[in-house]
Amino acid sequence: MAKVILIALGGNAIKQSNEKGSSEEQFNNCRKTTKHISEIIKNLDQEDRLIITHGNGPQVGNLMVQQKLSQEVVPAHPMDVVGAMTQGQIGYMLQQTLINHLKKMALDVPVCAIINQVLVDKNDPEFFGDKASKPVGNFLTAEEAKEMKQNNPQYIIKQVKPNGERCWRRTVPSPDPISNLEAEVIKKLVNAGVVVIASGGGGIPVLEDEKGNYQGIEAVIDKDLAGERLAEIVGADIFLILTDVEEAKINYGKDNEKGLGKITFKEAKQYFDEGHFLAGSMGPKVKACLRFLENGGKKAIITSLDNALEALKEQSGTIIEK
Repeated sequence: MAKVILIALGGNAIKQSNEKGSSEEQFNNCRKTTKHISEIIKNLDQEDRLIITHGNGPQVGNLMVQQKLSQEVVPAHPMDVVGAMTQGQIGYMLQQTLINHLKKMALDVPVCAIINQVLVDKNDPEFFGDKASKPVGNFLTAEEAKEMKQNNPQYIIKQVKPNGERCWRRTVPSPDPISNLEAEVIKKLVNAGVVVIASGGGGIPVLEDEKGNYQGIEAVIDKDLAGERLAEIVGADIFLILTDVEEAKINYGKDNEKGLGKITFKEAKQYFDEGHFLAGSMGPKVKACLRFLENGGKKAIITSLDNALEALKEQSGTIIEK
């Protein structure tokens, strides 16, 4: 029976935390990433379908730093435009490197990256107070975080990891995605057998005014939650979230830390409600998996890029099923 798989790539698939973020570094990471994806495609049946989405937090953060440093010479762009710019950049890198791998494998599979808008609500709680939860830019030490806050009082900076030297990042509003505006186009491409790269960085966040017109807003949508909306659109059976760890964990960073293998929806929901998963890292991933299964998906997987193929065979990762 034909299956539809949606892959959500974490930021480490494009830029490692210890890298500066040069084009050379990001292309190298994309080559490694799409090598794994090409192996997955190689193992698919002819009627199977694959869709890719990706994060853009580090790229957005770096581009905003560049804009700030050059704002006296070149006008800065708002965050929705920055999101579109990085969506195009990463889509191009993934598209090109994946096509090159597929050609080497003599696989005639079309690949297409699209610029994609996602509708959000102007009254979302993320836009008020210090609720902003989406990390952007590089990981910071406590001292670097303090200095950034002093130089930019309007920034919201939060600890996104429980321990380690670099566990602080700037956070921006991350409204809940409502719908994908290019849904019909994406469905047609997927049905035609195209590997579609869409909703990059969670999609470009837009609002709809009283006249039905769309306009961008300063925010970054979580790519996993937007990926779940995309999974609904294409009728995905499997939602595969690839990050920098092999499996989700409970009691993370504590003496009784435990990795999660194959678990039920009920177990995952209980762990989520108990607060085992941090809002800036594993929390949105588990939340997206739960939504996916609630909305008709068959299987949600969280694992590392290196273990992607094994996880699809249920030999690795955190696998959640109803």
